[in-house]
Amino acid sequence: MSAKDALLRSLLRVETATIGHMISHGFMAPQLQCVLPETRVCGPALTVSLPEDDGYSLPLALKEARRGDVLVIERLNDDRHACWGAVMTVAAQQAGIAAVILDGYITDISAIISAQFPVWCKGRSPLTTKRGKMGGAVNKKINCAGISVNPGDVILADENGVLALSRDEISMLLDKALQIQQQEPLIIEKLQQGISLAEIYGL
Repeated sequence: MSAKDALLRSLLRVETATIGHMISHGFMAPQLQCVLPETRVCGPALTVSLPEDDGYSLPLALKEARRGDVLVIERLNDDRHACWGAVMTVAAQQAGIAAVILDGYITDISAIISAQFPVWCKGRSPLTTKRGKMGGAVNKKINCAGISVNPGDVILADENGVLALSRDEISMLLDKALQIQQQEPLIIEKLQQGISLAEIYGL
């Protein structure tokens, strides 16, 4: 197993909220929520930006995808059009995309849920992007839901939200995050035994 794979496997044991105890940056706006319950994914970011009703760059991004990539979509100046639906979901699964994060809207939510494909988004819209345009960009630095994302940054997303950090920074946080993650069940067990939180925290 490569060091890269080992990092991602270890991160799958960590909740975004656990890292939220440690730092305050890197977290996308909480309006982004997953369409599937009890889902956690992590992987390197494959970035794409889309202007207005232009979905041109999405198929180009999928051509560059590597298995396990998390597709992160910046919707630029649009807050109405759905850029993701049933067709893109099947195409993404065929390309090996692990999940999609977008600061915009989706359509065909029933098909996406049926495919069990993780998508974090702002909600749904029947108004969709159009073919025949030629805008956007792939694998450039983007801003998704208030957070700068570079190609290859590590994305960790779960039922609590989405985190994007450089590989170096997430590597430095990992051991402490795993330690916190292990302590939480012990704290809950003590609370259930009747020990107060003040006592547990030594206050």
